[in-house]
Amino acid sequence: MTPRRWASAMAAAALTLLAGCTAASEGPSTAPSDLPRHYLSLGDSLAVGARPDGTGGLVETDEGYPDVLARTLRERLPSLEHERLGCSGEDSASFLGGGAPGCDHPAGSQLAAAEGFLREHRDRTTLVTIDIGANDVMRCASLTEGLSSARIDETCVREGLSAVERNVPQIAERLRAAAGEDVPIVGMTYYNPFLAVLLLDGAGTAAPPLAEGRAPGELARYSADVVAELNATLTDAYASAGIEVADVAAAFDSDDFQVPADSETGLPANAQLICDTTWMCDIGVGPDIHPRPSGAERIARTFADTLEGT
Repeated sequence: MTPRRWASAMAAAALTLLAGCTAASEGPSTAPSDLPRHYLSLGDSLAVGARPDGTGGLVETDEGYPDVLARTLRERLPSLEHERLGCSGEDSASFLGGGAPGCDHPAGSQLAAAEGFLREHRDRTTLVTIDIGANDVMRCASLTEGLSSARIDETCVREGLSAVERNVPQIAERLRAAAGEDVPIVGMTYYNPFLAVLLLDGAGTAAPPLAEGRAPGELARYSADVVAELNATLTDAYASAGIEVADVAAAFDSDDFQVPADSETGLPANAQLICDTTWMCDIGVGPDIHPRPSGAERIARTFADTLEGT
């Protein structure tokens, strides 16, 4: 979809959401009609536009995918207020119960804060988006010395996937209960940043073994299986709670290991897209899993397409 068509889709989605929320608030609601509408964004570092700061840390920006969505929605809903509750480092357990370093929610957890907001502003809330679960498994990987030093603790991965399976259904059900049946909520699947290790599979060169003897291609396939399992768990949990799913994994061609005929790098389509839209292949500030502005826009566009289809 071209940027112009995407803007049109978002405008249509905004009008649809506005109409739906207006209808939902008719009847018993006494909320003044001139009060602003709200877009509530929830999640981890993707939700707060985190990007590498060049010194090994992260800095939050106003270029995350929720910010892109909010700016586009405001073209038709000028009074829309973007409420950001996301926090870098949040995983499914801390989202549910609090405790992530640097994530100090007065209500005790991001979920409790979201529930309080939604109960107070349900009849004026136009949209809720959420991304959660990546940090449950991403913490199991080490990239401290670049891609060639990539290591993955597979025991940690299994524990992380189990945590997502245990926690995200509770998160989804509680969000839906707090929002009611009429407020649109959209979750997302995740792209796979570790496809970038395929850079080490240079044509005709011997790449170093990674992660307990895995070659780059094996590690990429392993990471693809892990992310696929994570995404299946998220999709099931959201769907069971009546939450739409933006398929970001598909938008990043996650399963396409074919090398395009016109490729100038020899990378499969999925790895090339990771290099183009995240900081994983940038030796100046990376490797870092977070999206560049183009990646954040791609994620936002996926949410927009999902909204248009609801």
